[in-house]
Amino acid sequence: MNIKSLGWNDEFESHLNSLNNDNYTPGRIIREHRKIYIVETEQGQLQAEVSGRFMHAAKCLSDFPAVGDWVALSVRPDEKRATIHARLPRKSSFSRKAVLSGSKKTDGGKTDEQVLAANIDKVFLVCGLDDNFNIRRIERYLSIAWDSGANPVIVLNKADVCPDVEACLEEVESVAIGVTILTVSAIEGSGLDQLRTCISPGKTAVFLGSSGVGKSTLINRLLGEDRLDTGGVRIADSRGRHTTIHRELIVLPSGGIVIDTPGLREIQAFGDEEGLSRTFSDIEELASHCRFADCQHQNEPGCAVRNAISSGELDESRFNSYLKLQKELAHLERRKDVKAQRQLYRERDKKYRQHSRENNELRKKGLA
Repeated sequence: MNIKSLGWNDEFESHLNSLNNDNYTPGRIIREHRKIYIVETEQGQLQAEVSGRFMHAAKCLSDFPAVGDWVALSVRPDEKRATIHARLPRKSSFSRKAVLSGSKKTDGGKTDEQVLAANIDKVFLVCGLDDNFNIRRIERYLSIAWDSGANPVIVLNKADVCPDVEACLEEVESVAIGVTILTVSAIEGSGLDQLRTCISPGKTAVFLGSSGVGKSTLINRLLGEDRLDTGGVRIADSRGRHTTIHRELIVLPSGGIVIDTPGLREIQAFGDEEGLSRTFSDIEELASHCRFADCQHQNEPGCAVRNAISSGELDESRFNSYLKLQKELAHLERRKDVKAQRQLYRERDKKYRQHSRENNELRKKGLA
């Protein structure tokens, strides 16, 4: 495969050349499972693992390759295997706070970043127009999508089962300011041409959404074949089961590239306040007109936000959603600061122990 069709460009070429090793081959991660990677290269698909040096140097989960990443490989073509020596810098990534099991919540509540997809150009936020429809979830996804460095597009699927598509569309437009919104039906095929035009050849889009919203079905329609497993939803609550198990990068017949992802049971922010500001720009614009610069929008006199809620200009549930995400980000920043401080202490302790060992060796030799 010509790797340029996978999104390889001069910027990635420059990053690879900076490693100063002519034996390295570039490849793009198309699938990953428990640190075993399937990598697409000009020699074909290879199974790869990270090198021992890479493993030792990685300080957190996000340092490891994710689907969509470009990596530097040493290839063993006869075995169809390779070793990953470096991950090239990402131009964008969609991340969330890592979901840790209860047994792993040590160290005072460890916070880490899970990269769901890397080097993406667009984020398709898929929402079903059945009972899955949730405007607050769309706000949350949108806030995190803006932090990815890619452009979000909201895809409202299952238009065929929605009794009032226009009403839902107006509701989404009220919270997704300046964002492209598509209404489609994967079953009937309506709106798919618009979706195709959003994925240019050589560009990468990731499909994100909860289980049962139709991400895999949409990709199958774009592929023109039923390559990905799909599943139905429970009639009672419109919840789907996980049919996509792993994230996977797929090249469409049109030349566009898509990444399918498992349904997200939960998605917690792992970014900064830029995405929050872009998603809730209407609230931040109102806040700029408050009488006091440090207004908390509670009971302060001259609060433009509370006045807008009272007059019906601003939906209070949208404001509460904004506050909830704001608190999550503030908590995340505190956890990041604690983690960074602990890492600094560990590095200082390591240098101190090394210095002590060196001094002891010099004393034994009578040089100190």
